[in-house]
Amino acid sequence: MLNPVTISCAPCCWGVDDVSNPHLPAWEHVLDEAAEAGFGGLELGPYGYMPLDAHVVAEALAKRGLTIVAGTIFDDLVSPENRADLLRQTAEICALIAALPKPASHPGQRFSAPYLTVMDFGHDERDFAAGHSDRAPRLDAAAWAGMIGNICAIADLARETYGVRATIHPHAGGYVEFEDEIARLANDIAPETAGLCLDTGHLAYAGMDPVAMLRRYHDRLDYIHFKDIDPDVFGRVMDQDIRFFHACARGVMCPIGRGNIDYAAIRAVLTELDYGGYITIEQERDPRTSRAALADLAASRIFLRETGF
Repeated sequence: MLNPVTISCAPCCWGVDDVSNPHLPAWEHVLDEAAEAGFGGLELGPYGYMPLDAHVVAEALAKRGLTIVAGTIFDDLVSPENRADLLRQTAEICALIAALPKPASHPGQRFSAPYLTVMDFGHDERDFAAGHSDRAPRLDAAAWAGMIGNICAIADLARETYGVRATIHPHAGGYVEFEDEIARLANDIAPETAGLCLDTGHLAYAGMDPVAMLRRYHDRLDYIHFKDIDPDVFGRVMDQDIRFFHACARGVMCPIGRGNIDYAAIRAVLTELDYGGYITIEQERDPRTSRAALADLAASRIFLRETGF
């Protein structure tokens, strides 16, 4: 029997990934539809999308019966000169989420929510190689050490000042994407410093078996993202020179249960591993198609419920 889990969602399901995109829906609209779809919680989304005013956000959440389960650092983690900005974002995000009503804890949950998901992104040479391990450049030793230093600085600030657990999220198009990079990162960052947020869709997009990776890193697994991949669209975009989010705009991510990821097997492995806590549905899309988000999320929730989640 699977330990209790809360299924949450994220603003990327409405196409909210880049706060400079002029087509983003209002953050209050995302909260409205998250509540309408029956979610108890959601992620904060990219830095700058929701207000950083804890009173404003707490009031909006309370009206809808929602909590924030995670904040997000989604930025260039490699460049040494970016550390000051990364730490500023960390402080502002963690101060906000730590001041909001705390999500409930469940049996089997390793660390309490809210989390800070930490993802590397913003490198053209990796973005166009998303999903292609054979052609994606790797960081040299010095650049890798710099990225690890940035991640540890983020995690230390989040934990020591705000009591927030950092979870590192391997992400398509960033410098932590492929199996060798995840192994290297898990070796170089101590378990007490940060955990992992594994994403079934990003693992599969990068050529890995999500079930095997969940099992392999179960002792570092603090938080999980669920998504699904349309195999027909995936086959087409893998033959193109295309950025990851442009592939998402073409529909490579689909409602859960309509793609090629085996969620019955994922439920079985999470039961085996006694996982409990939070699982967030993500279905990245073009925000101009955000009117389909509510129906897609409802379909994903129905499928997961029928699969035993």
